[in-house]
Formats: sequence, C-alpha cells, structure tokens
Amino acid sequence: MEQWRQDRLIDILDTLIDYRGKTPNKVDCGIPLITAKIVKNGRIDTPTEFLPTEDYNGWMVRGFPQVGDVVLTTEAPLGEVAQLTDEKIALAQRIVCLRGKEGVLDNTYLKYFFLSNIGQNRLKARETGTTVTGIKQSELKEILIDYPKIDTQKAIASVLSSLDSKIELNRRINDNLEQQAQALFKAWFVDFEPFKDGKFVESELGMIPEGCRVGKAEDFYNINIGKTPPRKEQIWFSSNSSDYTWVSISDLGSCGRFVFTSSEFLTHEAIKRHNIILVPKDTILLSFKLTIGRVGIAGTELTTNEAIARFITSDENREYTYFLLKGYNYEKLGSTSSIATAVNSKIIKAMVVLMPDKEILKAFSSLTKPYFDQILRNEQESIRLTILRDTLLPKLMSGELKINATEVL
Repeated sequence: MEQWRQDRLIDILDTLIDYRGKTPNKVDCGIPLITAKIVKNGRIDTPTEFLPTEDYNGWMVRGFPQVGDVVLTTEAPLGEVAQLTDEKIALAQRIVCLRGKEGVLDNTYLKYFFLSNIGQNRLKARETGTTVTGIKQSELKEILIDYPKIDTQKAIASVLSSLDSKIELNRRINDNLEQQAQALFKAWFVDFEPFKDGKFVESELGMIPEGCRVGKAEDFYNINIGKTPPRKEQIWFSSNSSDYTWVSISDLGSCGRFVFTSSEFLTHEAIKRHNIILVPKDTILLSFKLTIGRVGIAGTELTTNEAIARFITSDENREYTYFLLKGYNYEKLGSTSSIATAVNSKIIKAMVVLMPDKEILKAFSSLTKPYFDQILRNEQESIRLTILRDTLLPKLMSGELKINATEVL
C-alpha cells in the first residue's frame, strides 16, 4: 500500500506570490487582472478589470505567474481556487499564486486538494476576522497537505481534470449555442429583418411590425414574486435536495441557463405554512434586487426568494421571454434605493415590452428551441459529471479510493 505524506504547504512549494497590501491602477483594457470575485467554482471567469500594459513589470515585482499555477482567494471569499491558463496576467489583492516543487507537488493535484472538503476545512480552521474573514500568509504556509507520490498525484488530477474538461467544453458549447439563438432574436425583434417588407405602426417603443403589441409586462405574463420564511426560524430551511428548490440571486449567478437546484432548500412544511407559491418548469426567473437582470429558466418546479420575479409563460414564448429579459435595459427603470441598485415588483410588472403575436412567437420558437434543447442536455450532462467529480474528490484526496497511476497516465 502506498504511503501518503503530510507536510506544511510552505515546505512543498516552489513559489508563493502574494500581492496583498498593494492596489493596482485599473484601466479598461490591458493586462487581465485576476481578482477574487472572478475565481469561482474551480475556474476563472472572464476578467473585467485590467492593468496598464506599461505598468506590468513595475507591478509584478513580487513574482511572475506561470501557466498551471494555482490561484487561491484569501478573503471575501476565502478558499475559491483555480489554475491559470495564461501567464500574461496580473494578480490583484486577496489572491495568492502557488506553485508546487517540481517532482514533489503537482499543481493540479494541489488545486483539487483545496477544492476538497479536507482542504476547505483546513483553510477555514486558520481563518481570522469578524466582519470579513480571511487567512494570513503566515497561517496559509502552515496548512498541512496530504499527498501521495507524484505519479499518483498526477493520476488523481488526470481523472478529476477529465471530468472538469468535459464540463468546461459543455459550457463553451452552450455559450456558442446561446449566442446563435440571441443573434436570431436581435434579427427578428430588434432589427425586424423578417418584417421589413410588411407594414409598421407607431408605438411607445417606436415603429414596430403590425400585429405586435406594446404594453406592460403584466399585460402579457403572469408575474409573481418569491418569498422568504422568517429567517430566525430555522425549521423552515433545509440543505436536503429532496426538499423544495429555493432559488436566490447567487444561484442564478452560479447555474447555467436552466435552474435545477439551489444552495438552500425549503421544507415541505414551510411551503404549506407560509403559503409559498411554487412555479412550474420553464418559468423565466429574473433578479431585480441588488443584482438586476440575472435571468434563468426553471428546469423543474421550484420557488425563489423575494429578490426574484417569476414570469410564467407558454411553451412557444419561452425563448422569446428569456432573451427579452436578458437584453432589457434595466437602467431606464431607475432605482428605489439610495444604498444599492434595486427596483420593486411594481416597477418590474410595469416594464414596457414588445409582444409579437402568437404565430410569430411559434415561428421564433421553432427556430431557437433546438438550441435550448441542446443546451439543456449539455447542462444535465454537466450536472451528472459534477456529481461524479464531487463524489470522487473526497475519496481520492483521502486515499480511500485507490488509483493505479500506470493505468491512468
């Protein structure tokens, strides 16, 4: 039986780069800046902040990252982890870059160690702070890492990476499919290309094809708002997925186009006791508080909190409504709060929207539904792969599940 070792992180690292205490000069384009807010769920989202190209060498005085290095968020939140796929990046505060000693610690294995419950628990055990918790560099260095021989590390990383690679491929395919469907939406309902030879009429939104209508959203949709049971009474809340899916804004941000599950659930008794409305599959979900404009499609019967409006619509109207809400200009709605961007449910229901006639909606759906059906299949496959990865991860990281490195590599 292979003997696993346990060492302090600092003893098996070649490099630790930490830019805490420094604030970069940010611009609209230049060298991508890796910030804590774009490191999520084992991957790095598209950067939205940049460092001036001419400032790069002057800023990166503490070390240059390399492809494959592990980046770890140190606070707000603590413990998000991913690997770099591009070395020409800059590191912001609240991010550290880790590189294992060659032949001792595989970087991809290290990423999965910190993604595992073992790694997360060891990070949390050394966090400090009250309002914002985080981990000091001195504490991070002392975290104990369990690891087998390098070949076994690479084999474990290969198994888990193959699952994540397929999940990432599905995500990219779905991005492309949505872009194709969105191009059709723009051609039909922004540029009105299929209707150019027909009659147009004046409306509140300008000239529109005859047969289309303009009105308040509530004129065309059954719109209702989610609900939260009393937070002080924990009996209404659950972490059991057999209870009712209860979607929050963060769930809309972390899921794909279709929403099947949530980070928190409501018990059956909560639904009855507080008269919480469940919405059917294919309901379009729209966030309208704090973060306005996140859109998702209910993949199953579910409910939401009060920050999400639910647009119940017909089958032929699903794709149109999804793009209508995703592309809506919410800035023109203003804000009902001086503290954060927010509107109320009355404003959402009174949004002025274009509604084509039923035959046009059917024709548009017939063209775009195949895209969404494929997106749905890909997302369902990714959910299955994620469950498999999350099942294997703790077993591989603890040594409970043995792996033959010669068969994998």
